[in-house]
Amino acid sequence: MDGNTQTLTPAKDLARDNPVRIPGESAEYRAARTALLAEEIELRRHLARVAEQRRALPPGPQVAGDYRFLGEDGRETDLAGLFGDKQTLVAYSYMFGPQRERPCPMCTNLLGAWEGNAADIGQKVSLVVIARSPIEKLKAWKAERGWKHLRLYQDLNDAYSRERGGVLPDGSEIPAQNVFTRRDGTIRHFWSGEMTGQTADPGQDPRGAPDPAPLWTVLDQTPEGRDPSWYPSLTYD
Repeated sequence: MDGNTQTLTPAKDLARDNPVRIPGESAEYRAARTALLAEEIELRRHLARVAEQRRALPPGPQVAGDYRFLGEDGRETDLAGLFGDKQTLVAYSYMFGPQRERPCPMCTNLLGAWEGNAADIGQKVSLVVIARSPIEKLKAWKAERGWKHLRLYQDLNDAYSRERGGVLPDGSEIPAQNVFTRRDGTIRHFWSGEMTGQTADPGQDPRGAPDPAPLWTVLDQTPEGRDPSWYPSLTYD
């Protein structure tokens, strides 16, 4: 989309003219698959519209707070330091506080997938993972998982985690993703995930859209779909 005002061919027409055919398919299957393809095209277009609307958000609030972090190199930094030489910062709050012997399996599954793209993402924006456990514990876990490209930071005073969605008022942890911008030296909040249990539809787990975890995207393409009673584990036999 990106501001393009060109009239789009109706999704039903694109689906109808799709040349792909599956060997041995029935007429019933092709009709249903063509109808589904039209919906998939509409979904793609809707995702593009949502992304465009997100990019068009007005300037968010200026970020203020005594945020202190400790990096894997043993150096302490503030939020500005997490940007490095980039203008945009994507920060994920990892459910791995000091009370946990091992981190949240769901967060770990997501970050394991992001690890595979972290070097690529890092070419465009700064991507960091923030957790409340001691940095040495985070480094040991990173080594155990074989992660090489994700950049882990310890929240030294919990200020960031408490103010930016990683910790609830009762002290329990939740995952959070925040995007910040730095323009002309001013750091502003750009976007954060706001889909919670209160926004979930009946029978669904709370989740954002598009889902940042490839696990669910792949399962959504199968006849079994998502199992609402199943979650990934840290290890499998």
